[in-house]
Amino acid sequence: SMMRKYGLGADNVLDARIVDANGKILDREAMGEDLFWAIRGGGGASFGIILSWKIKLVPVPETVTVFTVTKTLEQGATKILYRWQQVADELDEDLFIRVIIQAAEIPGRKGQRTISTSYNSLFLGGVDRLLQVMQKSFPELGLSRQDCNETSWIKSVIYIAGFPSNSTPEFLLQGKAMPKAYFKAKSDFVRTPIPTKALGGLWRRFLAEDGPLMIWNPYGGMMSKIPENAIPFPHRKGTLFKIQYVTLWLDGEKSQNKHMNWIRNLYNCLLYTS
Repeated sequence: SMMRKYGLGADNVLDARIVDANGKILDREAMGEDLFWAIRGGGGASFGIILSWKIKLVPVPETVTVFTVTKTLEQGATKILYRWQQVADELDEDLFIRVIIQAAEIPGRKGQRTISTSYNSLFLGGVDRLLQVMQKSFPELGLSRQDCNETSWIKSVIYIAGFPSNSTPEFLLQGKAMPKAYFKAKSDFVRTPIPTKALGGLWRRFLAEDGPLMIWNPYGGMMSKIPENAIPFPHRKGTLFKIQYVTLWLDGEKSQNKHMNWIRNLYNCLLYTS
């Protein structure tokens, strides 16, 4: 969630220690710059066993702000999402607003589903400046002070990860296993906004699945400033955002083919219509 401010974790690697195919332990100087380049995104395990990373730490303010604002189709979700596509990569680099898209039941209409778009955000600063930035750059979302929560950065990690609001930082050290589930995921890097007509077609296919999920992560900021050949991750300047398509199910192989076919058809549909 700080990639727009500082780039990827791999962009901030200073050194590494690996075991090569001959059993030698190499640091950056010993392995050479070509191999050091390759292990930061080119399939690190293909070149040896990575023992450790040395990472450059980055500063964060004492107070950060988080929020989640949800809009359904009945609340103009498609129009707002189209606007998000136009501004997300151009926002203040202290501001990260991803969109989590799911199917949801329409309140008061049992059995009828709609599309839910949740704008889930981390801002590296206080609520006052955040509201100024949003009013200037993305007023269509209608963010209010009541939607915002000032907190510490470590607590924002818990928030962005979707853990319960009463979780403490110590929760991250417990290492509890999550419930077992099955999933299939695919990704797209988007360079031009998806038209509203194409979004309408996407929603129809989305609602045909039992447990669909999409996460749209904004790029821009530092991600546009780092050269595409700096590490083996070329999705830099010109990439507006990344879409993650996910389908989840619980009964293993019993319904595997159904869900795999759905996500492949969804991916192909969007590929040809956008």
